[in-house]
Amino acid sequence: MSYFSRNDDAIQRGGKVAADIACALLLCAFSLVFFGLLGGVIAFVLLESALIGVDYLMPNPDDSGGAAIR
Repeated sequence: MSYFSRNDDAIQRGGKVAADIACALLLCAFSLVFFGLLGGVIAFVLLESALIGVDYLMPNPDDSGGAAIR
């Protein structure tokens, strides 16, 4: 599944990238505050990989109807 769908325009694509960067910075700040430097980096990497995995697995209206979700 692609990150941008075919019917996204430039404003939606820019907003999606900006929102993802802002969320990543917030998650990084919270993980560093709660878990310290080393634990925060590890927690941030684990959390971001989980979020990217969930985003990859969520169905999109542009996907074909008979396709299986991986």
